[in-house]
Amino acid sequence: MTSGKDTMGEQPIFTCKAHVFHIDPKTKRSWMPASSTAVSVSFFYDSSRSLYRIISVEGQKAVINSTVTPNMTFTKTSQKFGQWSDVRANTVYGLGFSSEAELQKFIDKFNEVKEATRSAISKVTANGGSAVTPVTSANASPITARAANATPDQSDNLLEPPGSAVLPTTPNVKPDDDAPHPRSHSISTLQSNESPSHQIKSDKTTYGSGGANPIDMQLKYENDRLKLALAQ
Repeated sequence: MTSGKDTMGEQPIFTCKAHVFHIDPKTKRSWMPASSTAVSVSFFYDSSRSLYRIISVEGQKAVINSTVTPNMTFTKTSQKFGQWSDVRANTVYGLGFSSEAELQKFIDKFNEVKEATRSAISKVTANGGSAVTPVTSANASPITARAANATPDQSDNLLEPPGSAVLPTTPNVKPDDDAPHPRSHSISTLQSNESPSHQIKSDKTTYGSGGANPIDMQLKYENDRLKLALAQ
């Protein structure tokens, strides 16, 4: 096996077949197929930099390019499906296997590689050098900052495996239209001298969602008269 990766010092150390999925970047709650069929998923080791990467290519497209770090955790979510979060790649990868045994082989290799990465970093640090292996950081992506700040087990926003539920539906997510309108907040802030119940009535009157409130009209009238008197 002679490829471009081999000449650069990267060697494949483990290969398996799996269906690749990415988390939906919009909802963060459902899976999107990244490969049209089961593809080769390989662990590569770069001896010159002591780095491990998980790489999968379908045609000319890289569907997985994930550098393994000690912070990563691979989580088995069903008998044939598992996932891990990569903050640097700004995604969560999901793998569907043909059998539970194949999934377990991948999990074992993932944990082995993660421990090897941790040991390599410890050796470099002990010798007074700086670790080459990039460590996940909240600065890598604002979208996944929450995952970076969570514990390793929590950083993998666990999702249902594809096919176990209707993925496009996200009943627990409220649309943006349900959020309070910023204008209503600013108006209620300006009317801080009024009672909360009166602020709500004022907002409805301002936007024409209900009939004019006689008290509001009277206050406005008295206010206008006071302004006119002050101006004179």
